[in-house]
Amino acid sequence: MLLDDLPAIKKLLATARTIAVVGLSPKETRPSNMVARYLIEAGYTVIPVNPGQEEILGLDCYPDLGSIPVPVDIVDIFRRSEDVPPIVAESIAIGAKAIWMQEGVIHAEAARTARAAGVLVVMDRCLKTVHHGLGHERG
Repeated sequence: MLLDDLPAIKKLLATARTIAVVGLSPKETRPSNMVARYLIEAGYTVIPVNPGQEEILGLDCYPDLGSIPVPVDIVDIFRRSEDVPPIVAESIAIGAKAIWMQEGVIHAEAARTARAAGVLVVMDRCLKTVHHGLGHERG
């Protein structure tokens, strides 16, 4: 899927503060870990979501989105495509503004569900790559 709503994506990246990274790995060489570190350096508050971990990157890790005690702007998904629908349902339930499915993560039906709920969806794109490509600076 192309970035079909670039103005909305630019606005989202400029105004978002908190990004929950679902499937964040504690291993430094994994893409999820590299993206999370980039997002932290870019000034975002990153919240790890991985039921098998208590802490990642020195941050408290949560087993699911519903356990996060603060509002979440973007849910960044690093999970297999077939695992996406319940994550999207949780994202809608917690009031996330956007769902970002990383490269290779594609679930059209879940994307339609999220959009119908008024949630911005980006699918099959790397958040780090898009953010960097747009030259976003956090202030």
